[in-house]
Order: sequence, then C-alpha cells, then structure tokens
Amino acid sequence: MTEEIVFAGFGGQGVLSLGQIIAYSGMLEGKEVCWMPSYGPEMRGGTANCIVSVSDEPISSPILATFDTAIVLNRPSFEKFEPKVKKNGTLIYDSTTIKVKSEREDIEVIGIDAFDHALKLKNSKVMGMILLGAYLKKKPIVKTESVKEALKHVLPERHHKLIPLNLQALELGASLI
Repeated sequence: MTEEIVFAGFGGQGVLSLGQIIAYSGMLEGKEVCWMPSYGPEMRGGTANCIVSVSDEPISSPILATFDTAIVLNRPSFEKFEPKVKKNGTLIYDSTTIKVKSEREDIEVIGIDAFDHALKLKNSKVMGMILLGAYLKKKPIVKTESVKEALKHVLPERHHKLIPLNLQALELGASLI
C-alpha cells in the first residue's frame, strides 16, 4: 500500500501540520513516510502545500507530479491540484469557501462544508482537521489512535490544550462521510 497525498491551502490554515500529523502517524505504525513542505515567503496568507507519502515499502522519491488524494482548503489550491489527482483518485475540499465544481468524472470528488462546521466548533482553524477526519474515514491509511498520539508530538506544547478540540473536529469530519 502506498498513498501519495497533497495538502494545500493558504499559509496559516494548518496544511503543513496536517501533513506532519499523517507522516508522524505513519511513523508510529512503522510505515515508510515522506513529508515535503512548500510555501511562499509570505507564510501566513500566501499559498502553502505539503506532499506526504505513506507506504509499506521504501519510498523512491519525495517529489511527485500526481497524487492519489488532494485535500484542499482554498480555491487557488483547488485549481492547481484538481488536475493533478490521479485517475480513480480522490479530491476532498472545503465546499463552504470553494464554490467551483470539478468537471472530472474519473476521480471521486468530496465537498465538505468544513469551514461552516469549524465555526460551529467556535474555531475556524480546525477546518483542516475536519477534512482530515473525512479523509481518514474514506481511506484509513493510519489509525485514529496514531493520529491522537501524533497530535501530541506535532502541536507545540503551548497548543496541547487544543488537542481535545482537534480530536472532536477529526471525529466530526469522519461522521460527515
């Protein structure tokens, strides 16, 4: 099993952290992983994405042109990465803020109103965790227990008080599939 994923959005939306969570979870489970971030000099507000590979076998290269799954949090990322999802792949996006539709019929397209649900949880920053929960329900490449443990290592200690909220968002995302 090899899963190649791109997480993409604006800087500050947590896309790099989402990738780290998946990569760290895979490491905890003894899988081969690769995490490669990419962001503009602006950081917050600029575009950011990260490529994550999780595999049972050694990973040959961290550089990918196409992906099994794209998880996108803004329209520019939708427009950039929707064409790069492999045939029979999956595109998961926030349908609250991204109002375009994919014309592709060779991939599974899942729109989730993650931003609206994040506002109901009183923290817009958990939008990515909602999408991650939906993704892991659809493609359980790592266990939820591993994600819970990874959060402790990926989030800075000053944000550990937010782990219960992040787990709630993860579960909410899974329930939306």
